[in-house]
Amino acid sequence: MISPEKSLRERVFHAVLYEACAMALLVPLGSLLLKAEPGHVGVLALLMSTLAMSWNMLFNALFERLERRYRLQRTPLWRSVHALGFEGGLLLLGIPLVAWWMNIGYWQALLLDAALFVFFLPYTYVFNWCYDHARARWQARRVLTS
Repeated sequence: MISPEKSLRERVFHAVLYEACAMALLVPLGSLLLKAEPGHVGVLALLMSTLAMSWNMLFNALFERLERRYRLQRTPLWRSVHALGFEGGLLLLGIPLVAWWMNIGYWQALLLDAALFVFFLPYTYVFNWCYDHARARWQARRVLTS
């Protein structure tokens, strides 16, 4: 089933929910693994979150336009393509930001960003699967009550 187009309001809600859940998991974990102050990791998380939310809205709008144009279904393979495309683009956009904030070289920033990729790849897949199913149930309920 091809889902209806999302409004800007829903796109913002989706992006904020995605980032809030990720930060709740990632800041304590990152602080522990990097042996860095939670505040320092938290600011990096906020910077990356801002970048990721902007990328999320742009990438998903383009991806969903592609889905509608070619009438593609969200199969496990297509969800994997979605997650890889999103995270790969974010990886390229995030390296300079991570290097600057953590005061490290680009190679170290790439490794740190790659570690984030390892976390976010399954997280993106699972989060969007859950969101899509919850959205479908909510839309079905709206149809029944109207």
